[in-house]
Amino acid sequence: MPTSCPEKILDRGSLRQRVAEWRRRGDLIVLANGCFDLLHVGHIRYIRAAKALGGRLVVALNSDDSVRAIKGKGRPLMPASERAEILAALSDVDAITIFNEPDVGALIRELRPEIQAKGPDYTVQNVPERELVLEYGGRIESFGDPKDHSSSEMVRRWTGF
Repeated sequence: MPTSCPEKILDRGSLRQRVAEWRRRGDLIVLANGCFDLLHVGHIRYIRAAKALGGRLVVALNSDDSVRAIKGKGRPLMPASERAEILAALSDVDAITIFNEPDVGALIRELRPEIQAKGPDYTVQNVPERELVLEYGGRIESFGDPKDHSSSEMVRRWTGF
């Protein structure tokens, strides 16, 4: 079955080209990232708030191996290709790429987004890639609901694990 919105799901090289094209048009680049293992309202609010910052929203999606390293055995619940397809269906998302590194530092170095959008788990001061973003003149925006939505918590609640 063909994926919906395949033009939004890009490998790193294609994403770099797309970002360069958007910048030539004067668009601002906003980068959001996460596992998005079980899409829930907290994710939607995060994505919507990131898009509201203006410009083009790029979502960096943790690969299956990366999710497993972060969340543990039995995760992800869905493969990266399916998680990417779901995110691509959202009108607020302009592009998606899957990354395998433990954090988005390498992708930030490649894309140099004007804004790195982070959810409520972080403050502007404790974002792991903070120094990297500030070094080239980017900024960090942290926002979102209190962390009362969690894929991990939903799985525990539904399965008892």
